[in-house]
Amino acid sequence: LSARPQPKMAGAGRVWRVGALLLPPAWRLRAPGRTFGGAAGRGSSSGGGGRLVLGAAFALGGSAGLCLAARQRLREHSAAELPAGSLQLTLYQYKTCPFCSKVRAFLDYHGLPYEIVEVNPIMRKEIKFSSYRKVPILLANAGSPLQLNDSSVIISAIKTYLISRRNSLEEIVSFYPPVKTVTEQGKEVLEYENKYWLMLDEKETKRVYPVKEVRVEEMKWRKWADDWLVHLISPNVYRTPKEALASFDYIVREGKFGTLEGLFAKYVGAVAMFFVSKRLKKRHQLRDDVREDLYEAVNKWVKAVGKNRLFMGGNQPNLADLAVYGVLRVMEGLEAFDDMMVHTNIQPWYQRMEEVIEKTGV
Repeated sequence: LSARPQPKMAGAGRVWRVGALLLPPAWRLRAPGRTFGGAAGRGSSSGGGGRLVLGAAFALGGSAGLCLAARQRLREHSAAELPAGSLQLTLYQYKTCPFCSKVRAFLDYHGLPYEIVEVNPIMRKEIKFSSYRKVPILLANAGSPLQLNDSSVIISAIKTYLISRRNSLEEIVSFYPPVKTVTEQGKEVLEYENKYWLMLDEKETKRVYPVKEVRVEEMKWRKWADDWLVHLISPNVYRTPKEALASFDYIVREGKFGTLEGLFAKYVGAVAMFFVSKRLKKRHQLRDDVREDLYEAVNKWVKAVGKNRLFMGGNQPNLADLAVYGVLRVMEGLEAFDDMMVHTNIQPWYQRMEEVIEKTGV
């Protein structure tokens, strides 16, 4: 394997990341309906209305994310890299989750068939088989069933498997072990080591990354998407009471809520998340007009891609392109998305991403 970075043991500073808490090493699926080994990444145990609002918040990507993935659909074709039917995938998700959107963008671009199970954000009965209680969860069967957690680990592990057939998927997953980290708030959490690395041998690495800088750049921007870009979404889509209500209206329509749950989440959740977004703005030291931070970040990405290539990956998207696209598309249909398209230089790249995913994913 290529050299791997030292695990980051402290100062992770994750405020919310769906799928960031981990399932310890016993990841293997033993039998239908049985739990997985390891500690649970559980949410609040509060009941009643508080639990409902919290559940709606989890549906947004932990405490504050949003993912409007209007183009979600079940893929019925097989990947070019693999024989038909050799990799069976089931994605457990909230449709309104940015990290789930990242995984879908990756799977769609690579033409991988997968089934989707929409999880009720309140009761989460659909994932009762798992002690890991967050999404995305990907059940993958490439000869033996496995559960993969954390969007970046899912993407890195599956991409490694597509490129290299020397190791089983189970062996590849073992290259992303859990480690304990401490957030800036002093909270101990579990993270995944090597999550932005593809575990390739020297020959494979040179084929995928002709020069070292290409790999470094891809990893840098994948991490940027997780550590910074996602934190700009909530303050922008919940910026005003009107925008917060519009966001929750979509969440209720597209998510898996009961009738009473949906009504409660739409109105109470919108109010709650409007105030949460203000706290997030302060926590991440954003400007009074949070749109300016969004515009700055997006233009920074466009500048990094440059004028002389279609994507950061060149003529085709790389994993950084897919990560940034997966995060940004969560705002589609909302005022923040329209403003971003008008006031930044993102539109040409974004449209190319839409086109190439649609083309490769059909």
